[in-house]
Amino acid sequence: MKHNYIRGLLPAMPFDTPFEVVRAGVGALIGLGVAGFLLSLFDLQGMGLYLIAPFGASSVLLFAVPNSPLAQPWSAIVGNSIAAFVGIAVCLVIDDVVLSVALAVGLAISAMILVRAVHPPGGAVAMVAALSPDIASEMGFQFVLTPVAAITVVLVLIAMAYARMTGRTYPLRHFDDKSIHQTSDRPPIERLGLDEDELNAILQQYRQSLNLGVEDLARLIGAAELQVASHRTGPLTTGDIMSRDLVTVSADTALGEVADLFRRHSFTSLPVVDGSGQYLGVIFQIHLIRRAREDALRLDRGLMAAMARLMDRKRSVPVRAIEIMSVTEPRATASTPIAALLPLMADGACDAVPVVENSKIIGIVTRTDLIAALAHAGLSNS
Repeated sequence: MKHNYIRGLLPAMPFDTPFEVVRAGVGALIGLGVAGFLLSLFDLQGMGLYLIAPFGASSVLLFAVPNSPLAQPWSAIVGNSIAAFVGIAVCLVIDDVVLSVALAVGLAISAMILVRAVHPPGGAVAMVAALSPDIASEMGFQFVLTPVAAITVVLVLIAMAYARMTGRTYPLRHFDDKSIHQTSDRPPIERLGLDEDELNAILQQYRQSLNLGVEDLARLIGAAELQVASHRTGPLTTGDIMSRDLVTVSADTALGEVADLFRRHSFTSLPVVDGSGQYLGVIFQIHLIRRAREDALRLDRGLMAAMARLMDRKRSVPVRAIEIMSVTEPRATASTPIAALLPLMADGACDAVPVVENSKIIGIVTRTDLIAALAHAGLSNS
């Protein structure tokens, strides 16, 4: 029993990646730095715009845990504003500092829950207001708009831009948002047979509605199911199932030739290598489609000029493979368990994973290869 108590005092959060550690810290630095710079640049303190301590707590949520329901724009802006309103109101009515602080924070929490805008820094906002009778008497309820609501909006806007720049999603995607394919179908990893109401019921049953959104729960359940499925694949590795007789292109291969290879071999991907066989990147069919769409848009904007450029390009410098290939796709080694490939291919964002050893491509695992391996594993286990 004593051992359990000691374990309960230890960190409950797992280690995060170095990238996330830096991303969160730099985000808060940029958010508060930009907000402070704008305030000093335009000397807006006369308008009641200034930084208060709770904005630091808001930055923790906005930049470190942007997926949390507590960090979403509605929660941050409305939660802080409601808390400021309650804090000022209590401070104007009650003179006793201890009572006003306790009442302001308690009422602010209840109010935030009622309007579905729980934002933990709101408790600190209410406390600041309750502890500042001078602000309450001089500014009154203007404190709600400036600085609380205004600066929170600024921080949210910066967090939205920063999330996009660093590959995160903020605000959090809602359950009924369109998929990456711009259709109403859920991403494959989240097609659970559970609708939004059922997922919400699970969150409420386990009292997690403040910690997880429906989208996160769907993604976690899907990931857990994939992990369970991976246990059934046995010791298979990418080296066991990969295609070895590869058709590759060089960085200078013209797109016309790339298109011919796709058509001739019915491939969905083509690796790009240099003269010594070093792996450079991969071209998917979608890259050709996007290039054609860009050329079509250019034709719409300036038909004659675009046609002249295309003719010049056709005669002299054709578009090359290196101009459209992707270098950011995941890759594997021959010893990588195929279980590791399941989450990469399940969401539809990756059609094939190159297998690379010593910077040279030795094979490629396509979605077809993976399905065949899973089917074989299923037959073997039955």
